[in-house]
Amino acid sequence: MSYYPRIIETEIGLKLKASGALLIKGPKSCGKTETAKQFAKSILQVDRDEQVPVIMTINPKILLSGETPRLLDEWQEQPKLWNYVRHEVDDRKQKGQFILTGSANPDEDIKLHSGSGRFTIVEMQTMSWQEMGYSSGLVSLSQLLQGNNIPFFNIELPLELIIERMIKGGWPALLDIPLEEAILLNRGYVDLLADIDMNRVSNVKRDPQKVRALLRSIARNVSTLVDNTTLGKDIKAVEDVDLSRPTIIDYLDTLYRLMIFEEQPAFNTHIRSANSLRKSPKRHFCDVSLAIAALKLTKEALLKDLKYCGFLFESLVYHDLKMYAKANDAEVSHYRDSTGLEIDAIVRQNGGAWAAFEVKLGIGMHDEAANNLLKFNKIIDTTKFPKPASLNIITGTGMSYTRPDGVNVISISSLGK
Repeated sequence: MSYYPRIIETEIGLKLKASGALLIKGPKSCGKTETAKQFAKSILQVDRDEQVPVIMTINPKILLSGETPRLLDEWQEQPKLWNYVRHEVDDRKQKGQFILTGSANPDEDIKLHSGSGRFTIVEMQTMSWQEMGYSSGLVSLSQLLQGNNIPFFNIELPLELIIERMIKGGWPALLDIPLEEAILLNRGYVDLLADIDMNRVSNVKRDPQKVRALLRSIARNVSTLVDNTTLGKDIKAVEDVDLSRPTIIDYLDTLYRLMIFEEQPAFNTHIRSANSLRKSPKRHFCDVSLAIAALKLTKEALLKDLKYCGFLFESLVYHDLKMYAKANDAEVSHYRDSTGLEIDAIVRQNGGAWAAFEVKLGIGMHDEAANNLLKFNKIIDTTKFPKPASLNIITGTGMSYTRPDGVNVISISSLGK
């Protein structure tokens, strides 16, 4: 399998130079190990080396010996390694000594001392469209945050192809395989999650069928402001399964620890209005393909439900925007107020510059999206908060250009960091 360069490599390089140890977190199979190998000079595969448990009882420091940076892959299988690495960094007093990768956070009852001052952390995602070569990156988020004009871009991108790419997802190992095989592997990912991974966290037995019911409910409500109570009602109504509130909370917490979900927080800013702001986050799968796999949907089924495809596409755009935002020292949130005015994504740099985005799969709702953005722009209190650098519509099909009203229309096949 070929290695595809990742946007996050720049952040990894910088943080290795800044700290003694680097922790790379992310969902299983997102590419953490292969990316870490691009920097590592020696490797310990904690979950595969049969000698590791024995050595941990005798002399754990032996496991830390090797050319640096030394990669400790799936370190959470031996959580005590964290503290040994921490002490080793203190003793060596050198930067870039260790890289730790893991696809689950360790149990809360494992006493891990803070790595403050010793560890830096990188959160890794599955691949973006730019990384996979699906997007030219000609319209960069960096440009949009500076308010620069965007280039005209026109490439034919059939809806059917967008759906196929959402079904396959951004998993590095699936990039070069047929769609039919990717469907089977993504459904297998969900099955292993429900049957095995959920039970490994804290060594607590969880009902696989109830896990599947919860995953399907979240998939049905992807990119929405659904709360836990609503999830429980949805599961009862659609699945005829009773999940108590404590069970839902436990299952969700476990899924977050496995990094299966991400939350898109609410945008908090100054507006010239008495309208109250909604503070609930939107919930997304770590990769939109898992929502499709959880519901066992096919391309044909999705083509018949374009409204739901729109929610999936919004989740895909959030995924990519988050990656591009991180490369620009920015974060992604959403806006909704008590009047129902909603903006799908707000990207704000830590320095203050920001841009607003509406997401529309097709071209038929661009006027409505532009009106939303312009209305939102008018209620920002610019005496307390800067004007947005740009107002944008991200679309699946169609071209990239600037409308007469100043709103940019950007095809996802041209969006980049």
